[in-house]
Amino acid sequence: MNASILNIFRLLALAVCLILPGCSSLTAPPPPPAEASYTVAFSPRGASLELALSCIRAAERSILVAAYSFTSKPVALALAEAHQRGVTVRVVADKKGNSSRYTAVTYLANHGIPVRLNGKYAIHHHKFMVIDVRHVQTGSFNYSAAAVDKNAENMLVLRNVPELAAQYAAEWQRLWDEAEPLSAQY
Repeated sequence: MNASILNIFRLLALAVCLILPGCSSLTAPPPPPAEASYTVAFSPRGASLELALSCIRAAERSILVAAYSFTSKPVALALAEAHQRGVTVRVVADKKGNSSRYTAVTYLANHGIPVRLNGKYAIHHHKFMVIDVRHVQTGSFNYSAAAVDKNAENMLVLRNVPELAAQYAAEWQRLWDEAEPLSAQY
């Protein structure tokens, strides 16, 4: 692994340590696994959507999604396809931004994917996926057409980082536990 990748992982781990309760150490975290890697993409009209879709298609066991604005038909279709092939898919999204009758989250709920809406905050502004509790996709990229075609957005995929993925999965679980289930709406 080259030095720049190692430094990125160290900075990310230190940032996570600074925001987690009970993490008082300011020492550098342990280095990431040797097989860790990353990919970045930018929008508009960049590779962000295709990178998100490739992460979903590569999932083998589970995909945990935390979303703010979720209107992307391609992402919703890819998640439904993953669910069809036996991948456990669960989504927690912002309540205000996803409460319309016909949304991507409604589509997912109608296809048997557990969805919860979180209205506990002014904005549930998360945008990340935890894939197979081993990989993390994060960044400013909303799962929306505007993120693909109009907004300046970024996406970072960190592969083979199970300790970091576990921290994201724990945050996802916390958000899920405080959210309200979205029922199928036909």
